Amino acid sequence: MTELIQPRVLKGFRDYPPELMIPRERLLETARRVYRSYGYAPIDTPALEFTEVLLGKGGAETDRQLFRFKHHDDDVALRFDLTVPFARFSATHVPKLGTPFKRYHLGPVWRGERPQKGRYREFWQCDFDTIGTTANAADIETALVIHDLMVGLGLEQFTHAEKAANRLKRFEIRINNRLVLNGLLEVMGAAEKSAPVLRTLDKLPKIGAEKVAVEMQAEAGVSADQARRIIALAGLTGGNDEILDQVERDFGGNAKVAEGVARLRELLAVSARAGAAPGRIVIDLSICRGLDYYTGMIYETFLVGSYADDESGEVKQLESFGSVCSGGRYDNLASLYTKQVLPGVGASLGLDRLLAAMEELGMLPKVATPAPVFVVQFEASRLGDYQRVARLLRAAGIGAEVYPDAKKIGQQLAYADKRGFKLALIAGPDDFAKNQWIIKDLAAQSQEAVPQSELKDAVEKRLR
Repeated sequence: MTELIQPRVLKGFRDYPPELMIPRERLLETARRVYRSYGYAPIDTPALEFTEVLLGKGGAETDRQLFRFKHHDDDVALRFDLTVPFARFSATHVPKLGTPFKRYHLGPVWRGERPQKGRYREFWQCDFDTIGTTANAADIETALVIHDLMVGLGLEQFTHAEKAANRLKRFEIRINNRLVLNGLLEVMGAAEKSAPVLRTLDKLPKIGAEKVAVEMQAEAGVSADQARRIIALAGLTGGNDEILDQVERDFGGNAKVAEGVARLRELLAVSARAGAAPGRIVIDLSICRGLDYYTGMIYETFLVGSYADDESGEVKQLESFGSVCSGGRYDNLASLYTKQVLPGVGASLGLDRLLAAMEELGMLPKVATPAPVFVVQFEASRLGDYQRVARLLRAAGIGAEVYPDAKKIGQQLAYADKRGFKLALIAGPDDFAKNQWIIKDLAAQSQEAVPQSELKDAVEKRLR
């Protein structure tokens, strides 16, 4: 007898059963809808790239996280994000497509980083980008897309079950501009150390100011005083105008700082005029993004508020899940592949991290079926009638599943309840004689007889 293979999953990877895959697909559908509403067009690129395409684009740490291997004579690696492949794509296709070119791309990426809650080695990103323009209008639109995406996903306001129903949760889009950070380093005489400084500063929320200062001195070679001043700037608090006013007072004489501040002010003003809710977009000078290719505006989106952990009962901050939608401007990335100037800006929804947060918060419906209506097979001889009614509902855009066996009704309804169907349709000999159907609300455990001619409308009404 052949020995059974242990059905294991690699560390940092996971299966997605229907109760997780259904809401995951809904998030993807929402992202597509929002991106398309702004005019972004879909593209796709291979999961595998030549390693030289990926190496050195995200920094040394990202290079270490590559899933890299030899295939025959080719040195290849799995893509670690969707932005670098897009830059390579742009060098090939954008000269024909024309600029500005707006694209979105939904797909899996791979990083060999340490797995933790909401962070996996295989995960999906939902990117959108505008390439071929340095206009601040594109940066502003990026913030607005993130805003509308979060609202579309239902994160504008939500509660964690009944035990925290009075706690308002919302999101914040925290923005900064690399020009401000790079200008500060110029003032300090440390401009050539910007990449390692900003990679280290990006760890501020994870390891704290003291450890960042030590690592910054070791990794970037800055002095203790320089590290202190950089961290102090990152820690500025207050309203958006207060923070920008202080930056201008202290460093506004630097051209990069002045331009960065001006771009941030315009983003805030235009977003407010366009209708973004007050308090949704905030200045946070500690936001710097760890990837080396960012050159200007940068974005990180956090869920704000608290929740009670189901296992421990401990009250935790939603920010602990990390940024659920991040990105920024990258003006030089495509220049690695083409002499054509192709500056870009965009962001990416961290689908799996957001899904993990929503799962923890009890926001995911407990369903294992995409169809809301379950049709009981009361007697096998009437299978054609059951399928006919199901097809009538499907033609009206209502998902319906017919049970494959004429088992006891109790068994069939138990199956329907376990998978999260909303309604069950039942018709036995007496009902067919009366030309009617029984609609059973599986949650309320109530039922009503409805004439067959009114069945579709009655089902639609109950599903609203």
